[in-house]
Amino acid sequence: MFIADDIFLELGPKLIFDDISFCFQDDQKIGVVGSNGAGKSTLLKVLSGHIGLDRGTISYEKKKKVGYLPQEVVLSSNLPVLEEALTVFADLTSLKKELEELDAYFHSGITDFAEDKIERYAHVQAAFAEVNFDQQVMKARNVLEGLGFSEEHMNKTVDQLSVGWRMRLVLAKLLLQEPDFFLFDEPTNHLDVVAKDWFLGFLKNCSAGFLLVSHDRYFLDHAVDHIFELDRGKGRLFYGNYSHYLRQKEDEEAAHEAAYVRQQKEIKEKKETIERFRAKVSKAKMAQSMMKSLEKMEVLEPTRKSRTVRFNFPDVVRAGNVVLKVENLSKSYDGRPIFNNVSFELNRGDKAAIVAANGKGKTTLLSAISGLCKPDGGTVEFGYNVLWSMFEQDQDKLLNKNKEILQDVEDACKTSEQRARMRALLGAFLFPGNDVYKKIGVLSGGEKNRVAMVKVLLQSSNFLILDEPTNHLDIESKEILLKALQEYPGTILFVSHDRTFLDALPNRIFELTSTGIISYSGDYSSYLYQKEAREALVAQNSPIADEPEDDVARAEQKDKQQYDAAKKLAKLERHIEKLEKQLTECGEKFAILEYGTKEFDKNADLVDQIKKDLKIAYSEWEQLQPAK
Repeated sequence: MFIADDIFLELGPKLIFDDISFCFQDDQKIGVVGSNGAGKSTLLKVLSGHIGLDRGTISYEKKKKVGYLPQEVVLSSNLPVLEEALTVFADLTSLKKELEELDAYFHSGITDFAEDKIERYAHVQAAFAEVNFDQQVMKARNVLEGLGFSEEHMNKTVDQLSVGWRMRLVLAKLLLQEPDFFLFDEPTNHLDVVAKDWFLGFLKNCSAGFLLVSHDRYFLDHAVDHIFELDRGKGRLFYGNYSHYLRQKEDEEAAHEAAYVRQQKEIKEKKETIERFRAKVSKAKMAQSMMKSLEKMEVLEPTRKSRTVRFNFPDVVRAGNVVLKVENLSKSYDGRPIFNNVSFELNRGDKAAIVAANGKGKTTLLSAISGLCKPDGGTVEFGYNVLWSMFEQDQDKLLNKNKEILQDVEDACKTSEQRARMRALLGAFLFPGNDVYKKIGVLSGGEKNRVAMVKVLLQSSNFLILDEPTNHLDIESKEILLKALQEYPGTILFVSHDRTFLDALPNRIFELTSTGIISYSGDYSSYLYQKEAREALVAQNSPIADEPEDDVARAEQKDKQQYDAAKKLAKLERHIEKLEKQLTECGEKFAILEYGTKEFDKNADLVDQIKKDLKIAYSEWEQLQPAK
C-alpha cells in the first residue's frame, strides 16, 4: 500500500525521520508507537499528503482510497446528524435532491411538462433505485448507533453538538466511506467504553488495513497485528500486537546488554594487555595491532534502562466494613431525568467501576456522592472512619497555573509526613529532578493529570473517588497509575473508559441505567460475559426480574465460575506454550554445548525441570476442560 524510501524530515531544529524506509501492505493492521514527539501524528500527516518531506519518497497504489482521521477536526454544518453522515455518499445525496426537485416540479400544477424533464425524471428515478437509498440510510444509522448516537442525536443539527460528538461524527463519516486503508490518529479519544467496544469490533472485522496511533493499550493488543515503532528518527516494523512487541524489545535489550558486557570485558582485557606489552620491544607489534583493532571496533552503546517505578503507600486509617451506602439517589436537569433509584453499597477494600454510555450520568453520580452537586432525592452515607478524596476530570479548575509543580503540590500537603513523601511520589509519576519546578500553566493535559493524581494520593485517604483518571495519559503514565491504584490499600470508586483499567483494577462493576444500578462481580470482561448470559436468558423468555433473588444469585455465581474457569484455562495454555518454547530452546542448546561440562549438565537439569512442569500443567489443563 505504502512504500517509503529513505524519508527524511526536520521540523525546525527537531529531527523527525532520519532516512526511514518501510513497506506497509494494504491488509496489515498496524499500531504506531513511540514517545511523545517521536513523529507518530506527523507520519500520518505525511502519508495523507498534508505534510511534505525534506527528501525521500513515498509511493502508493493510486487506485487505492486512503481515509485519514486527524486528532482534531473542525466540523461545521447546519444539517441534522443523519443527513450530514449521508453526505459521504455524494452521488446519492445529489440524486435525492434532484429527485425531490423534479417531484416538486411535476406536482406544481403544470400540465404541459417539458420533454427533457420527463426523460430526466425517469433517469433519476432509475439511478436512485439502483443505488438503494434505504440501504445506505440503514448503513449510516448502524455506524452512528454503534458510535453512541441516539435517535435524539440524529435529529440534532451538527452545530448543536459538542466537540466530542462532532469528532464521533467525523469518525462515522470516515468509516462509511469504506476506504482501502485507514490512517487513524487517536480515534478513541472521544469514545466511551461502549462505543470503543463497537469500534474495536469494527476494526477486527474490517478487511481494510490501517495505521493506528493510540494510547489505548487494549486496542494495540486486540486490534493490530503489527507494531511500527518510531524512536529517535528511526522506524521499525514488528510482527504481533503491542504485548508481543514489548516481549521482543525485552529479548533484544537483554541480548544487547549481554553483548555490551562481553564487549566491555574484551576492551578492558585488550587495554590491559596493551599497557603491559607496549613498552616491550618484542611485544610492541602485537600491542600496536591490538590498538588498531580497538580503534576499528564498533563500540556498542549501553542499553537504555526502562524506568522502574517504586513507591510504597503508607498505612491508611482502617475504615468500617461499609465504606459507602447510597439509597434511592436521583438527579435530573431541566426536567430531564439523569438517573433514578440508584442504590448500592461499597465495602472496605472494594475497587468498583461505574460503567455506562456517555451522557448517562456517571460523572453526575460521582458529583452527587461527593457533594459537588445536590441530588433531587435519596441519601449518601459514608461509613465509619472513612476519609475520602476525589479526582475530578477538569484539572484546570483545581491546579494553580501560576505556581510551580512542587509549590502547588506542597500547598496541598497537610502534614510533615505528606511533605516527606511528596518528592518520591512526584518522581514516581514522571516528575524527577528539576521537572518539579515547571509552571503548571505550561504543562500538557497529561502532565496536569499526573500532578492532580499526586495531590490526591498524598491525602492519606482510605477511599478514592476517581472521575476519568486516565484522560490525556500516554501508555507509560497509565501503567504507572494502574500499578499505583492496584497497590493502594484503601477503597476505590471510579469511572474510566480505558479497557485495560476496567479489566485490571476493579473487583466489582456497577452498571448505571436510567432506573438504577445493576451490580456485577469481577472485572469488565466478566461483566460483559455475565450481562450477555443474562440477556440470553431474557431472550429465551426467562426474565431475570421474575426469578427469586437466590436463583439470580446462583445464576450470577455460575456465570462467574464459568468465566473464571475459562480465564484460568487461557492462562494455563499460555504457560504451556511458554514451557514448550523453553524446552525447544534448551534442546537446541545441546548442539553447541560440550558433553560433560557444567553448562551441559545445567541445561540437562533445566530440561528435566521443564518436563516436570509440563507434566503438571498438562494434568491441570485436562482437569479444566469443560465436560462434553
